[in-house]
Amino acid sequence: MKIKDLRDRMSTNLQLMVSQVNQGVTNSGAPYLSITFKDNTGTIEGKLWDVKASQIATAVVGRILDVRCDVINYRNNLQLKVLEIEPADESMIDMEDYVQMGPVAQSVLRETITNAIESIDDFQLKAIVSAIFHKYDREIFSYPAAARNHHEYYGGLATHVYGMVRLADEVCRLYPQLNRDLLVSGVLLHDVGKIRELRSGAVTEYTVEGRLLGHISISQAMIKETADELGIEGEKVTLLRHLVLSHHGQYEFGSPVLPCILEAEALHYIDDFDARMTMIAKETDKINPGEFTPRLFALDNRAFYKPKGQ
Repeated sequence: MKIKDLRDRMSTNLQLMVSQVNQGVTNSGAPYLSITFKDNTGTIEGKLWDVKASQIATAVVGRILDVRCDVINYRNNLQLKVLEIEPADESMIDMEDYVQMGPVAQSVLRETITNAIESIDDFQLKAIVSAIFHKYDREIFSYPAAARNHHEYYGGLATHVYGMVRLADEVCRLYPQLNRDLLVSGVLLHDVGKIRELRSGAVTEYTVEGRLLGHISISQAMIKETADELGIEGEKVTLLRHLVLSHHGQYEFGSPVLPCILEAEALHYIDDFDARMTMIAKETDKINPGEFTPRLFALDNRAFYKPKGQ
């Protein structure tokens, strides 16, 4: 049963993801939890009264729980009176049941990105990229690319990289003076720090590290750490770090340095192009031909028109 199927006065067992938890105390001093649950059909609030310490430890944001509950109508909204919660069996979990998934299948993302890594001829660059993807495989293929605006869904980071890798190959064909190994390595690692900037791939929250450092500085530090562990040093490591540090293109957009080599300039525009096309398409998909989208703050507060016949 899904959240969309719930009706007043039901007693049921559900498997739901925890998206938010708040702890409170009743007027009589008894502790309780207010939990926001979600699946791929919606969200619903739940209350767990007289909560035990073990239940507080169980109700973790991003965790999928087996929930025994009664459905009640509270102020004209359905709510769950939670009776029991237990962690769900992870071996039986399909994330597609709980989160928004991207348009590209995980198998396609993995095949394309793996092929891109294998296509890097430079031994040192390939070693750094391979080591990071091996170490953080689960996170890279599950985390979003952002908390909002573009690729803000489960697997969004890998989807963003997937689009950028294909763009990079076309750009390199048009401009053979580009060092493809360096550019593709920059594409693959430019946002890898988001796996530390954000808390999880299922429920997007910023970490303390993410708020204080940001994914750009985290990404370049991960590259330096990995290169040191592999005993790789020299200009190639510096160039790869430069690509990451400069990929937002402007100081006001978070880059501490501006692009100063050809590949860094290319990476900035490839990243920006993929993000912009994704943001516009997401909004135009919601409207009918002949209509305008709402104004999009991230795109200079412009509204975009969907031409008739599309």
